[in-house]
Amino acid sequence: MKKRTKVILGALGAAAAANCVHAAVYKPEKKTAIALQPETCDAERACERISQALQIPTISHPDKAKVDWSQFDRFHRFLEESYPLIHEKLEKEVVTDANLLFYWKGKNPDLEPIALLSHQDVVPVAPGTEEDWTYPAFSGHNDGEFIWGRGALDMKNHLIGVMEAVETLLEEGFEPERDVYLCFGCDEEVVGSENGGAKAMATLLAERGVHLDSVLDEGGAILPVHVKGFFDGYLAGVGIAEKGYADFEISLETKGGHSSQPPKHSGLGEMAKVISDLENHQFKAQVMPFLTDLFDTIGRKSSYPARLVLCNFPLLMPLVREVMKQIPPAASLIRSTTGVTMASGSPAANVLPQNASIVVNFRAMPGTSIADIEKHIHKVVRNKKIIVKTLKSKEASRFSSTDSRAFRVIESVTTANHPDAAVAPFLVMGGTDACYYEGICDHVYRFSPFIADTKLLLCTHGTDERLPVDSVGEAVVFFKRYIRALASE
Repeated sequence: MKKRTKVILGALGAAAAANCVHAAVYKPEKKTAIALQPETCDAERACERISQALQIPTISHPDKAKVDWSQFDRFHRFLEESYPLIHEKLEKEVVTDANLLFYWKGKNPDLEPIALLSHQDVVPVAPGTEEDWTYPAFSGHNDGEFIWGRGALDMKNHLIGVMEAVETLLEEGFEPERDVYLCFGCDEEVVGSENGGAKAMATLLAERGVHLDSVLDEGGAILPVHVKGFFDGYLAGVGIAEKGYADFEISLETKGGHSSQPPKHSGLGEMAKVISDLENHQFKAQVMPFLTDLFDTIGRKSSYPARLVLCNFPLLMPLVREVMKQIPPAASLIRSTTGVTMASGSPAANVLPQNASIVVNFRAMPGTSIADIEKHIHKVVRNKKIIVKTLKSKEASRFSSTDSRAFRVIESVTTANHPDAAVAPFLVMGGTDACYYEGICDHVYRFSPFIADTKLLLCTHGTDERLPVDSVGEAVVFFKRYIRALASE
């Protein structure tokens, strides 16, 4: 027995020693750097343009009749006045409604074009919260530290950053080898729109025989991460795919009647069981390859104690999956999500509902279709009398490769500014316009190169949305380098 114990202890000791050695050499992989030249920009001008852009309330709405299109006209005039060279040198086209498509002709027609995306529209300010803002939501106030306003992070900062980069490149006399498209939608915030602007522009390009080398749209950002003993630096998340979106209405028809003589369960009571069935039967969790890449990238940049664990991520995957399932933000990275968001019953307090309904929002993992979600509903809900109706939907996107020149350029430009940054692929939880370009592009990425901590990102679509002033110049330089690197060959 003693001999066996010694053997076991010896094996464990050897494994621990091997793990320590593995962790010690578990460092960032050496990659071929893409040549980048020094770039400059007028950060003060860019900040002023962002401030001015935020003062124009280009609010989109699912009902186009309720959109104030004069604000989009005003925004277009602002762009014309602010960026004269772009409007002189590039071809501009308004595609349906107020979507803007700029075309920058390259010198080599044999090279596939690149496209940079953004959107002009913003979400409204929730009624009753206007006075909660530190500065008015459409003031564009710059206090020297932040630029405040709706759209500061989503995503007039990105749009103006792209325009500043292109205008500056034109001022410097740069001529691209590849064609460059700038595609600015007017209704991105209307998720799953059947007649969306991005869809219209992508369809138009497809009809013209355009196939893009790469697409860059909003998505991840550059997050400062400072966790003692684990990670101290920046995490730049590059979205290589995005989840699908679906709103389902689930309803039940019941007898109704006077509330003084209620049955054991009213229509809403029966609907409560439906909700319970849906919430207690979540979609199966799965660790997709992007998550392994994400943990691997972070692990190689982590401090030594953390590397002891992260270098063994493949072995710990089952445990990690179970832990992630218990944390809602983490769970959303490994499974399709179910969110019951709305409910309705009778029109009066003393009337039993004849029709009870709920609206459930699903965010589907790539590989799970809208049809799969509907099958899931019917499978897990015990009441087979439910009526299921799709209100609005958009399929999940494909995954784009991290082994492409466009991804390597994103990585190289980001680490040129922040050598300690971990540039990692991830799955975008929300929706972007980028997914509509998958029919004409194999390399679609979602990354907005602005430094913003988690606290600020949580203000997106909320009160006190604001952008750090210090992040603006670096973002414009990023876009300049990205365009120069990809469009030069």
